[in-house]
Amino acid sequence: MSTLPVIAAVDGSDDSLVALDWAFDAALVREAPLRVVHVWQYAAWAKPDVLPAGRPVPEDDPVLDRVRRYLEARVEPPATEYVALEGEPAAVLPELGTAAQLLVLGSRGRGGFASLLLGSNGMAAARDAGCPVVVVPKPGRDGGTSHAFRAVGDRDGMPVEPGPRVVVGLQVDSPDDATLSFAFAEAARRGARLQVVAAYTWPLHVWTAATAQIVPPSHDQNAVEAETRTLAEGVLAPYSERHPDVRAETTVVPGDAAGHLVSASRDASLVVVGRHRRRLLAPARMMGSVTHAVLLHAASPVAVVPPAPMEE
Repeated sequence: MSTLPVIAAVDGSDDSLVALDWAFDAALVREAPLRVVHVWQYAAWAKPDVLPAGRPVPEDDPVLDRVRRYLEARVEPPATEYVALEGEPAAVLPELGTAAQLLVLGSRGRGGFASLLLGSNGMAAARDAGCPVVVVPKPGRDGGTSHAFRAVGDRDGMPVEPGPRVVVGLQVDSPDDATLSFAFAEAARRGARLQVVAAYTWPLHVWTAATAQIVPPSHDQNAVEAETRTLAEGVLAPYSERHPDVRAETTVVPGDAAGHLVSASRDASLVVVGRHRRRLLAPARMMGSVTHAVLLHAASPVAVVPPAPMEE
């Protein structure tokens, strides 16, 4: 059985070349082929009635020619193929995930507005692709500098331990196996430690019907934090058994999970988040507010992992 490729989506922008570098290294560490894909977008007046999955473009492609030159000096590169397709990128890119183990793209393409931190094509791929999607931000993005995310995750004032670090979010009451499995495997490939961020809601707001008011919580915060840590350790135990070489550290913190993950992204190798499962009353694929916020603000590359097929 052939190994599925790592796909790098390029469009000639500097952002896509940064993503190409990430995909190149990912293919090497996975011992997988690299497939470089450029999607020629239809002109608005020429778009067909039905969005295709992408059809080959036989003519020479200057974007792929540039990529060939960009990669030609690399030592011992993975087996690489170059593919030009024509279609609507937001439709074509997710379809590529059906035949890939990883889809990698930049946070904003050539047509993106400078004010947008994540382009529509990247959003569509992260939401709809059948494989994990890695979105690589422009170098220099400093997650956590905005007011919403400043100092989140740094409340203890402890310096971050040097060395490669993969970050994953854990919702202790509904852990996602696909996300945790991907995070542990990625940490193992990179020889990185795994920082597991488990956020709990605090303060707890209790509504009483008798007074029709929100009253202060009767729970002790230390008890809530201790229970969250115990649950997290129980969830993580089987993954640690399967990956004994991965040092997993659990960070239990109160408040918004997105803010903590964004703060933890600074100097991280990768942040791993899950995509929502389909629900009965919401059958379309969804990304979730936490994943959306992390994609928009994280300083490191972000991997969005879809649920296992049986859970879709």
